[in-house]
Amino acid sequence: MEKTYEKNKWPILLIVVMSTFMATLDSSIVNVALPQMARALNVDTSQIQLVVTSYLIVIVGIILIFGKLGDMLGKTKIFTFGIALFTLGSLLCGITNAFPVLIGARIVQAVGAAATMANNQGIISQVFPATERGKALGFIGTSVALGSLVGPGLGGIIVGASSWEYIFLINVPVGVVVLFFAIKLLPRSNRKANGRLDMLGATLFMLSIVPLFVALGQLQSLGFSNPLILTGLIVSILSFIAFILVEQKREHPLIPLDIFKNKLFSLSVFCAFITFIGLFCNSIIQPFYLQDVMLYSPEQAGLIMMIFPLILTVLAPLSGHVSDKIGSEMLTFIGLLLISLGLFLMSTLTEQSTLMTLVVFIVVLSVGMGLFQSPNNSLIMSTVGRHQLGIAGSINALVRNMGMVCGIALATTLLYGSMSSELGYHVTDYVIGQNVAFINGMRIVYIAAAVICLIGAGLTLLRLIGKKSRSMDKAMVLENEIGASQK
Repeated sequence: MEKTYEKNKWPILLIVVMSTFMATLDSSIVNVALPQMARALNVDTSQIQLVVTSYLIVIVGIILIFGKLGDMLGKTKIFTFGIALFTLGSLLCGITNAFPVLIGARIVQAVGAAATMANNQGIISQVFPATERGKALGFIGTSVALGSLVGPGLGGIIVGASSWEYIFLINVPVGVVVLFFAIKLLPRSNRKANGRLDMLGATLFMLSIVPLFVALGQLQSLGFSNPLILTGLIVSILSFIAFILVEQKREHPLIPLDIFKNKLFSLSVFCAFITFIGLFCNSIIQPFYLQDVMLYSPEQAGLIMMIFPLILTVLAPLSGHVSDKIGSEMLTFIGLLLISLGLFLMSTLTEQSTLMTLVVFIVVLSVGMGLFQSPNNSLIMSTVGRHQLGIAGSINALVRNMGMVCGIALATTLLYGSMSSELGYHVTDYVIGQNVAFINGMRIVYIAAAVICLIGAGLTLLRLIGKKSRSMDKAMVLENEIGASQK
């Protein structure tokens, strides 16, 4: 790290955290405003969902491209471009009164968000020394979780106080300020990787991801046998196979596949993916349970759901700091165990469960996530060289967003599939007066999510045991060598 940025590392962290928070926030803040937006723009419910899905799908489809461009052209250059584009997209979203223009503006926003998300961890890994990297990445992890979880509540407050346009316009002054300081403070001396952008690989990757996510989003409403779903899945599978074959032969691939030969990197990325599946299974189910089964008001439900991000805000930077001192692997294992336990506990909730019981279960889940996220991010970024920080950060952000979408798809498929089976007719929403069917479906979702996270904990334990065994073997070899030399 260059001395020039030593004194500015915390302001740089604040810039990165603010941009990451805004980009993540805009994936969830619009949800509560969708009914108002549908009425204002004169579109139906199925169309207005494009405001949410277009943003997420574009981010996932292009985030690796910006990770590669960050390594090639400089992470700061791509990051500041992303802030500028995101701010412009926010302005366009807030001043339009036409639905097609709004979707176009959301795509502009998403491109900017992808550029910032792909390079935020790389910039922090460059600016902070290894002894403080975990703590710094912990703040990024907190901003991601806060952006995802605070969005609905904040959106409700804004819509209640004014109108839906201000959900987007609030980003503009913040974005301008962040952009100003980003241009002024972010490092200019990024070491750049050689090569050029693999356009064929990028195209095949987008064809692997976009049809898959469209199919997953429509799976519950259309059914698996629908031609649209089948076509999307077939195109996605064939494109992914072609993508792997092409990348293996490229001199400068979009994803250097040998990065996955590092078992620590691959396992850490996989664990990040499954934890966000579990987190978003919970995020989809919990509002229905609180408002429809337990009959809490939206405001009360919002306060209860704020427990998770509040604990994460405190614990994620703390666990990152501890991981800098003692290492990350044990913390990720304990975190995954607690996440699994929290999800199992949530599966026991019923109509008779008390508020205190629910709060305790949420605390267990959020403590697990707080212990896991920052050390895992630190593990991912510490396993690659500086010339690959951009692609490593973008892969991490990619699997996080994929986990979100897969968690939503898994939760809705299992929940409504179970309810449909129990009630004897097709269900795609909560059915008033059918709390027992909902709770049975909810139990299946939580148990499935808990088992998925438990698999990650088991793999992490095997890695820990293997590491300890290798350390003991090295110690014995060294002891034997010392003994031989003394003789």
